[in-house]
Amino acid sequence: MKIYGSFTSPFVRHCRIALLETNLACEFIETDAAHSAKLSPTKKVPLLVDDDLILTDSSSILKYIREKAGLHFFAEINDFELFNMTNTVLDACVNIFLLESFDGIKLSDSKYLQRQNGRVLSGLKALNSAVLATQLPLTEGQLRLACFLDWGLYRNRIDLFELDNLSKLLVLAKKDKYFADTAPES
Repeated sequence: MKIYGSFTSPFVRHCRIALLETNLACEFIETDAAHSAKLSPTKKVPLLVDDDLILTDSSSILKYIREKAGLHFFAEINDFELFNMTNTVLDACVNIFLLESFDGIKLSDSKYLQRQNGRVLSGLKALNSAVLATQLPLTEGQLRLACFLDWGLYRNRIDLFELDNLSKLLVLAKKDKYFADTAPES
């Protein structure tokens, strides 16, 4: 089994954590946007290849990893909603980051980016209101949220000022060995 991705991607990081938690043998192959565009029909990472099976989205990869290890993927609907809500906010944040970084489009120059930014801000407030973890291990939804928060801070995309529950979740996540081991280098 091989997984392609970047060390900084929060989607890839979540999959790497799941692989470490399940102790499944998998080779990690670092790739960039140009190379992933050649490998994956969706032109993004992560990409998992296991013999003839090719998975192109972190959600299906996580489901595959967890179930291959004999575990359940989302036992509770509220955690699945947390996961999906985080994905929505994360996707908006990534869109802003990529358009600013690669195309030089500023938030002030684009109604689309302003709408995406509004989605990020309102989403973070809603996520802060969610019932979050007070102890390890984190649920799948909480882990996705922690990966997003750490990426958002790493890329200077979000501010957790006045978002105390999110700040506490990230502090807790950083106590998890696999979360800490997969952090991007500063």
